Amino acid sequence: MVLKNKKVLIVGLGKTGVATARFLKQRGALVTATDIRSEAEIAEAEELRNLGVNIEAGGHCVESFLDSEFIVVSPGVPPDIEPLRKAGEKGIPIISEVELACDGIKEPIVGVTGTNGKTTTTALIGEVFRKAGIEVFVGGNIGRPLVEYSGGARYVIAELSSFQLEGISKFRPFISVMLSISEDHLDRYPDLNSYRSAKERIFKNQRRSDYAILNLDDPIVRDMRAKTKARIYWFSSIEKPRRGVFLDGLTALFRDGVGGEEEFSLDAVKSPAVMHENVMAAILTTKLCGVGKAAIQQAIMGFKGLPHRCEWVFDVGGVGYYDDSKGTNVGAVVRALQSFDPPIILIAGGRDKGGSYAPLRTLVEEKVRSLILIGEARERMAEALAGATEISMADSMEDAVRIAYRIGRKGFKVLLSPACSSFDMFVNYEERGRVFQDAVRRLSGGSGNG
Repeated sequence: MVLKNKKVLIVGLGKTGVATARFLKQRGALVTATDIRSEAEIAEAEELRNLGVNIEAGGHCVESFLDSEFIVVSPGVPPDIEPLRKAGEKGIPIISEVELACDGIKEPIVGVTGTNGKTTTTALIGEVFRKAGIEVFVGGNIGRPLVEYSGGARYVIAELSSFQLEGISKFRPFISVMLSISEDHLDRYPDLNSYRSAKERIFKNQRRSDYAILNLDDPIVRDMRAKTKARIYWFSSIEKPRRGVFLDGLTALFRDGVGGEEEFSLDAVKSPAVMHENVMAAILTTKLCGVGKAAIQQAIMGFKGLPHRCEWVFDVGGVGYYDDSKGTNVGAVVRALQSFDPPIILIAGGRDKGGSYAPLRTLVEEKVRSLILIGEARERMAEALAGATEISMADSMEDAVRIAYRIGRKGFKVLLSPACSSFDMFVNYEERGRVFQDAVRRLSGGSGNG
């Protein structure tokens, strides 16, 4: 892609948009960036102006969209806003940062997507490679945008959201990993099929020489086998595929499909956030890249999980407090609840994402002694889960933690797993998790896990 003197518009100046602006200016593009926030709210505005980026803040100018040669859309920008729609009608190419980055990446790309577990799986894959002494770049929806990759790695490991996959045209992963599909972002997509279609774009350009790693236990993912030309490897906690990884108690058994087998112990996987399916997907990915058993086993044993994913915070009076603020959809909360023994006090709620809360009912009935709801979605959640358990309403995270403290008894677990986005009360899920942890530490008078 020739970028010198190209008129490029970036929509959204979050972390990805800022990195994209730097990338384009380094390559001689004529860059305009637009954001609905005021310039005072854009931390890097002065830096970008000094680089020669034209910034349009406080709203979008349709003329700038129509005057561009192509448009790069940041992940959080809805694709149906009027200026993008008009640009599309005019035939102006609209791409994601991932598509822009891949044009210059010569190394094999591993793309990881799915509704839940993407970040943990991506980080674990990166850790396995490092234990094997193999240089990798880990980025995308985790950590650093792909446009920040400047070469030198043997593999590029990319976590990919549905938003990023919407804007690809030529992006092609050497290995695609599809973890699971459940309702999410239905405030952006009209239905589950639309969301699924966005995820399936990861297979769009794969060839027969590539690999697709699929979750055999997820019926939606299982049906995606017809969407890729790549060679398929399966992982399963239930079945025993001829080519893939499956569980036998606390052992993961890898089969290469031609008679070769290797066993990996999962006994040391202590963190509830490190699901066995994440580990199986990481084993498969790295085995297909030729990593030896010792490095894989060492990485599995040493991996502690990531912040805000069923992260232990503190024990107060025999009650354990856990931060799963990253549990922003119902599927994630289901997985979190499955990871803990009852009795659980569940703190949930936030900004509603349009999905059904019904899949939580059985687990709430079985495991949750008390449900404490916060945020904009609390009334809808209370209606959906009425009768499943005792329900309390809280006006803030601090209030929710105080209620949990009053209810909790020795042996209880207090779990923040919201099933909603954080944007009604917090900047992001990290801030929500930090506020929860701070409130717990004030109860305990200790420093907790941080």
